[in-house]
Amino acid sequence: MSSAPVTQIPRNLLFRYRLPCRRLEGKAEPVRLGEAFRLPVTGRFEGQRAFADWRVAWCDAGLRVSVTVSGKSASVWCKLGQLMDSDGVHLLIDTRATHDVHRATRYCHWIVALPAGGAGGGPLGQPVCTTPKINRAKEESPAINRAKALLAGKLRKDGYELDLFLPAAMLNGWSPAEQPSIGFFIAIADRELGWQTLGVGPELPILEDPSLWQSLRLVESAEPTATKKGPSARRNSDAAR
Repeated sequence: MSSAPVTQIPRNLLFRYRLPCRRLEGKAEPVRLGEAFRLPVTGRFEGQRAFADWRVAWCDAGLRVSVTVSGKSASVWCKLGQLMDSDGVHLLIDTRATHDVHRATRYCHWIVALPAGGAGGGPLGQPVCTTPKINRAKEESPAINRAKALLAGKLRKDGYELDLFLPAAMLNGWSPAEQPSIGFFIAIADRELGWQTLGVGPELPILEDPSLWQSLRLVESAEPTATKKGPSARRNSDAAR
């Protein structure tokens, strides 16, 4: 007698993480965030390999993100026209933290940052950032083309670094005083190393379903743990596509 197939429920589907995101004031520019701003690697519960370090901070003017990817032996592969096949960082943000809906609202945003593929193209090109439309969204964010992300980065022998500043103008509904908790998800896609996510993996619709995202609690912090980036910081937007 054959036994019924066993369905494996992703462990992170049983939890929603509410993580502290510290405040960091400063100019609207990319910075390298310090240890105090690190987020945990919850994808380990899904058996994911931990190859990326990610850190997040906030201020009234917007959201800051730093990512370091290491452990690569191959060069990065990035093409703006093939986002889902490229090495890069996917950010999902819901400024209203509405976790009981399965389709994105006008307060949801998808930002993709690639470590290369900008001016000049190819692996030796500049880092680039774009804001694709979210699949099956109920409404499109009115801020999708309202402002540009600030992005700085560099390629390393075994990976890359990326630092982003997402201004409030590109995050529809951004209001830390009135909404101190936001929906947030970060996923690193790598053709060589696989996926590292803040929760469940790409077997579920993480890039379009806000109910699968986590929460960031915007808390105060006075710790000066960031380093200013140099002149390599540049503006990137959908216009770069």
